[in-house]
Amino acid sequence: MSFICSIGLGIPSNELSQHSVKNLVSEIFTYSEKQLSRLLPVFDHAMINKRQFVVGEEWFKEKHSFQEKNDLYHRHAINYSLQAMDACLTNKEFLKQDIPYEAIDLIIFVSSTGIATPSLDTYLMNERPIREDISRMPLWGLGCAGGAIGLSRAFDWLKAHPDKTVLIISCELCSLTFQKDDNQKSNLIGTALFGDGVGAALLVGENSTYLSHAKKVKPQIKHTSSATMKNSNSVMGWDITNDGLEVVFSKSIPALVQTFWKKHIETFLQDNNINRNEIYSFISHPGGKKVLEAMEDVLQVPQEKFKHSYRVLGNHGNMSSATVFYILHEWLKEEVPEKEQSILSALGPGFSSELLILEWNER
Repeated sequence: MSFICSIGLGIPSNELSQHSVKNLVSEIFTYSEKQLSRLLPVFDHAMINKRQFVVGEEWFKEKHSFQEKNDLYHRHAINYSLQAMDACLTNKEFLKQDIPYEAIDLIIFVSSTGIATPSLDTYLMNERPIREDISRMPLWGLGCAGGAIGLSRAFDWLKAHPDKTVLIISCELCSLTFQKDDNQKSNLIGTALFGDGVGAALLVGENSTYLSHAKKVKPQIKHTSSATMKNSNSVMGWDITNDGLEVVFSKSIPALVQTFWKKHIETFLQDNNINRNEIYSFISHPGGKKVLEAMEDVLQVPQEKFKHSYRVLGNHGNMSSATVFYILHEWLKEEVPEKEQSILSALGPGFSSELLILEWNER
């Protein structure tokens, strides 16, 4: 088994209120007044107060090439990933002692908002004293589900190596995929929802000497499950154009929560003999307000159990795969009673669903 011992965040410095983004969009997009009056309310209904970006407001007013966007992705991804990694391994809220970089045995780098070969974990290795014999697992193209899937893959690896440690970095700079001349509704919806963020998570195997570095009760991954819906590639993802990554974001996603996701989570809970009412909290990636509300409707549980999903959505927006690390960060700060269970979930392109059972244990 594996424990999630610490979380660190890399939060970009440019912050915009939802009202500012709404005004910016009305200035940038070539919509008629009638179209604007019909489309702009999505900003008011998204339950987002503010978001952070690696670029400033003026950047969005100009057209940028794919190369220029990807160069910015490369630079800012390294910068904010290093911040998240450092914060994770030295987080005094969660750790009694710092974890040295030399202790990391596997590094997982998750992203879908830029391209780099070699993968960016190799650049991070050059900036910190990470061992040359470290195992590497770059994960690309998993979208919003990537953070949860990264945790599942770390869990699998630590089952085989229970004395090892894993560092996961989930880096998504969604702002750099913005396409100024794309007037499709999906681009507008994406502009109303997505923000930039980086999260890092430290996972420690049950036999690792570094488990003693962690404080108090922490989540232990007990079981995971993946599901991918066939013939659903058009639900979400990217279309690759000469201008970069063009968002694909279907309005059918909340409805798929009521069908595909409902079947997945009900089967998962049944297979693990868990009553949904016994779940302490849901660490759910907030694809948006409607997705969270659809999950509540499926589970018939109080909204309070999703409270940090709503709070992170409100303060940071949807940061794709990194969002679950922000939500985990908030739950880790709470005094969760020992033996309580949480469900971590995320939906992504494919159309895919990832579920994890976390049990809060001291060891």
